[in-house]
This record gives sequence, structure tokens and C-alpha cells, in this order.
Amino acid sequence: MTDTGRSDLVAEAFEAHRDRLRAVAYRVLGSHADAEDVVQEAWLRLSRQDTATIENLAGWLTTVVGRLSLDVLWSRQTRPEASVGDGLPEFVVTVDDPAPEDEAALADSVGLALLVVLDSLGPSERLAFVLHDLFAVPFDEIGQILGKSTAATKMLASRARRKVRETRRPAALREEREVVQAFLAAARGGDFEGLLRVLDPEVRLTVDTADGVVVTLGATKVAAGAQLAAGAAARGRAVLVDGRPGIVSWREDGSPLSVVSFTVVDGRVAGIAILTDPVRLGSMDLPSPA
Repeated sequence: MTDTGRSDLVAEAFEAHRDRLRAVAYRVLGSHADAEDVVQEAWLRLSRQDTATIENLAGWLTTVVGRLSLDVLWSRQTRPEASVGDGLPEFVVTVDDPAPEDEAALADSVGLALLVVLDSLGPSERLAFVLHDLFAVPFDEIGQILGKSTAATKMLASRARRKVRETRRPAALREEREVVQAFLAAARGGDFEGLLRVLDPEVRLTVDTADGVVVTLGATKVAAGAQLAAGAAARGRAVLVDGRPGIVSWREDGSPLSVVSFTVVDGRVAGIAILTDPVRLGSMDLPSPA
């Protein structure tokens, strides 16, 4: 077989796995742009590899994508000021109906449950959970990606799964609402100390604007910004954003101002994601002002 023919076969084999690899990378990274970059890099590595040495192409590609995704996650932690790919993932906004049966039905969605805890999982937890629970990758293969034993990998996935289950409890959602209400009350009242009490010391604020993504770290900076922005909206309504407590705000003319999602961990606000990009807001299916 000619080199060209062999290259064509490799490319065809890769394309057969592309959609799954993209899905894995996106679930781990939460960014379409980063997922595409990771999959493209996997293709480049495959094109340079002697495919005769690969016994299981699907497993080899999953390992490469997993390791590349893990590198991206660790890079985000060491360079938190960097924007995350194409901005915040698409928000799913629903009216916040506190009826327990409705909460349970909503939280029963695996996709929303994952989004609820995604930002609270460490890189290794996140990868182990996504690969095993969502894509059925064996623990021994995940362990090779992480450089950990099979037993240690099982523990990572178990810890991540426990966070997902805790988030899915209706009682947990009620507690999160209370924390968010305390945050909002402190912001509106200009209570700086109150904000510090309800914010995690390492809270991460991500704002997706028309000009790009801006990240702020730390309770002091986030609290100062919350005080300044507290009175910007004319109207607001409590919602669930990807299953988390959130707020949709509107201007005086009725146009949407922002969608805010809160991540609550251990009784404190650990993450705030704000979408203000008018183009993205205009394309969303938002509830009407209360």
C-alpha cells in the first residue's frame, strides 16, 4: 500500500471516532473551542504515529484526548486569568419553581447534574467522572491517563459522583437558594462584610461580555464588584441556570441585561458566572420578567 493510501485509511479511521472524541473533550472542558483544539491535536499526533503499533485505536485516541484535556484543565488553574475558549457554556434557563417534585425531576437530568458541579470538581476528579460515568471508559485506562492506580482512580470518580448526588438533592438546592439570597441581600445593602462571609475565599467570577471573557478571583475583589453592580438592573427574577440558582435581569426598556449563575459549595458561593453579551442573551429562551 502506498503512503497516500495508508494516510487515507488513517484519516478515515480517525473521522469515525471524531464525534465521540469531541463529545469527551467538551464534557471535560466545557468549551467547544478548547474541545476542537484538543481533537485536532489528537489527529496531528495520530498522523505522526506508526499506526501498526496501535492495538486499540479507540482506546489510544481516548487516552490522548484525555491527557490533552487534563493539560488544559491544569493550565486553567495555573493561569486563571486566561479566558476559557469560546466563553461560558450555553446556559439552560428555567423558571425556579420551588416545588420539591419539580426540583427532583430537574436534578434528575445527568447533563444538568454534571453542569451543576463541573466547576467544583478538580481536574483529576472531573476527568475520571466524565470518562467513566458518561463514556464508560474502564478505570484502569483512566488511571493510565492520570498516572494513578486503578484504586485511586475509582476513589476520584467516587468523590466526584458523590458531589453530583449531593447537588441533585432537593434539600441541597434549597440550601443553595438561601446562600444566594444572602449574597444578593448583602450586595444590595452594601454589606461588604456580609459578602465576605458568604463568599468562598477563592471564589471565581467569570463574566462573558461582548468583548470577551473576564475572570476575577478572590472574595475581596468579587465582593467589591458585587457592591458596585448591585443596582444596575431595573428588574430581576430568580431562575435555575443549568440546575443552579440564578438570576435573570432586565433593563428599564425590557431588554435582558444579564443571566447570572451561582455555584455553591459547602455553604458558600464558590463560583459566579455572568453572561452579559447581548448577542448571546438575545438568542436565549428566557422567561418573561416576574
